[in-house]
Amino acid sequence: MDLAVAHILSRVDVQGADVLLIDGPSGAGKSTLADAIVENWPAAEKPTLIRMDDIYPGWGGLAAAGEHVRTRVLEPRSLNQNARWQRHDWTLDAPAEWHDVPSALPLLVEGCGVLTRASAALATVTVWLDADDAVRKERALARDDGAFDAHWDDWDQQFARFVRDEDPVSSAKLVLRAS
Repeated sequence: MDLAVAHILSRVDVQGADVLLIDGPSGAGKSTLADAIVENWPAAEKPTLIRMDDIYPGWGGLAAAGEHVRTRVLEPRSLNQNARWQRHDWTLDAPAEWHDVPSALPLLVEGCGVLTRASAALATVTVWLDADDAVRKERALARDDGAFDAHWDDWDQQFARFVRDEDPVSSAKLVLRAS
């Protein structure tokens, strides 16, 4: 992981307002990689971290969350406008509060479905992170205390459609494989 973080950090202007997108299937290690990037960011101002898990409007919302990030965060930032995103409350299954995204700070967005062709064009660094299917499933189901178990197959099929339609690997400037 340390080499991956160093490689990614070598590609960004840590003093600027670069946009980093990390995508890949569930359980590949995107959140862990994002946390390591923020923790090792060499400038005083750390990037704003947005997790797609906070945006998906329920278990069927992979595409909607990707669109939300593109239209509400990435496009406004690219035009030097105010950007914001809305959290989804998983307990209430309803939209929750809005979060402002400072345009002068770097931005890191991680999660399934963020690396669309349109979003990739608005990013400085795009990363695809993958891992063995059995390892991914074990990680993903272990971290959510059973909340993901009943949704794994549907989510994985939804993600497969996203990969088929958007081909995020071709939009990635870095392709990494976790062990």
